[in-house]
Amino acid sequence: MAMTMNWWRVEKDVLSLLLVLLLGQVVSFNLAITSFTSSLLSNLSVNTPLTQSFFTYLSLALVYTPILLSRRQNLLVPWYWYALVGFVDVEANYLVVKAYQYTSITSVTLLDCWTIPWVMILTWIFIKTRYSLGQFVGAAICIAGLGLVFLSDAKDSGSGGKNPILGDLLVIGGTFGYAISNVGEEFCVKKRDRVEFIAMLAIFGLIVSMCEIAIFERKNLEAVEWTPEIISLFAAFALSTFVFYTIVPFVMKMSGSALFNLSNLTSDMWAIIIRLFFYHQKLDWLYFLSFAVVAIGLIIYSVTDKISGTATEVEVGDSNIEYQALDTENQISNDEIAFSAKSEQRDLVT
Repeated sequence: MAMTMNWWRVEKDVLSLLLVLLLGQVVSFNLAITSFTSSLLSNLSVNTPLTQSFFTYLSLALVYTPILLSRRQNLLVPWYWYALVGFVDVEANYLVVKAYQYTSITSVTLLDCWTIPWVMILTWIFIKTRYSLGQFVGAAICIAGLGLVFLSDAKDSGSGGKNPILGDLLVIGGTFGYAISNVGEEFCVKKRDRVEFIAMLAIFGLIVSMCEIAIFERKNLEAVEWTPEIISLFAAFALSTFVFYTIVPFVMKMSGSALFNLSNLTSDMWAIIIRLFFYHQKLDWLYFLSFAVVAIGLIIYSVTDKISGTATEVEVGDSNIEYQALDTENQISNDEIAFSAKSEQRDLVT
């Protein structure tokens, strides 16, 4: 009996690990689509990063806000924290998408891995996550695998872009914003509620992006010639980011923001595959080696996480926090109780 239980636990852990890695690659693939569409829009002289994000937050709000409202429950996290995360997320998206105007897609994808050390530092400080030596080794192997991709890219093209240094600085700033958003999301989906986080992020992201579009991007938006190609690219960006934001909480809850960002390192390889089908480019053998190295690093990180139980534990607050009914519902409930008590008293007197 004990052997059967142990076998079941091992099989369950293996299936859980495979599911995390699979979802991580789905997220990475959608991230590659967002990079590809942003690069194409930039090549078409469309400079509207805030508008791109606007459609993302709009689609999320249309789906998740009605679900949250139907619950008629008080928020588990104060609204102003969601406002802060929404603002940071909008600015991070703006900086990274804006970077495509100044530097190449290769540089953006390379520097995007800066999110990983930011996330590890922030989770260490604020969520008290403790990483083992094996997890650091797995993360280092993942980054080394990514380096093979750019070694191959260096053979074929230069840095590209009209102002690479400015573009690189924009990406680094965006990665810090992503790290803050990721850490906040990890806390919320593990200790609070996934739907609430996405809905509130979408609402505040929508408000912030609308305000900034009106102030900073109105002229650029008016200059866009809305051809079927541009509309299709906007739609592809919105769809891929919608899937991205929808699946990310599952990965966060099952693994953590560090493994989530490590999984995203393969997005460059997915971008290469997408370019292969669109432009019929030949794949260098280093791409296949890179994918294998990153996969090995992800497995080492994940297995070490399962064994040590460190990175997935969030040591903050009480996880058994229950929703409370809205004040109007509480008032109605209290009135009903009071009315029932008075009725019972009248019956006794009678």
